[in-house]
Amino acid sequence: MSDFSNAVALITGAASGIGAATASLLAQRGAKKLILCDSQEGKLADFAFSLPSERQLLIGDVADERLWTEADLSGLTHAVVNAGIGHAAPIAETSLAEWRRVMAVNLDGAFLALRAAMRAMRDGGSIVLTASAAGFKPEKGIGAYAASKAAMIQLARVAAKEGAPRIRVNAIAPGGTQTPLWSDQPFFNDLVEKTGSEEAAYREMAGSATPLERFAQPEEIAAQIVFLLSEEAAFTTGTCLVADGGYSL
Repeated sequence: MSDFSNAVALITGAASGIGAATASLLAQRGAKKLILCDSQEGKLADFAFSLPSERQLLIGDVADERLWTEADLSGLTHAVVNAGIGHAAPIAETSLAEWRRVMAVNLDGAFLALRAAMRAMRDGGSIVLTASAAGFKPEKGIGAYAASKAAMIQLARVAAKEGAPRIRVNAIAPGGTQTPLWSDQPFFNDLVEKTGSEEAAYREMAGSATPLERFAQPEEIAAQIVFLLSEEAAFTTGTCLVADGGYSL
């Protein structure tokens, strides 16, 4: 098990879901300092209070360049570029405003956080971008979301070439994961009402598309992210680790 005792790690989208699970695991592994970024100040502060590591909160919109030009990322050694939003609508029914909203958070925000992290890692480091299996498996109704995640996978690959040999950059492509992202989707809320609970809704979605017949827990994806960040993956860069329960088969 890799030692993170000297790690200064940035996690975006850290208030919940995969981001919070990753922050918790890094804290458990002894991270020296966690720089936690999210737009939900109250939720982030409550979560950060529970962590044993030194914490620094970065509150704001990841797509706002000023957030990153003013951020203190001194001593940064690791980064998890994780903040993102979902969107579900056919391309023909997606407005330009909706398209731009998804791209702003998922892609502009990823670029800005990645750029800031690479600039701050003066002594090298390791970065993971949270993409999605939707970035390479097409499905109806996810055009904006899928395009943003496909772009993130390629962004990670280019960054890996530019960062080598000092900085490793990888992506992870989760399949269905039980995170608050789903609660923003009307179709999921309709399914919850139909099936009687969120757990039942997750089981129905997974049963029809995922060979392992379940969605991942955020902690399972966090474990894969921490592996990619660690020295155990020291010879791995420019890859996209698929953790989707067989969804993309």
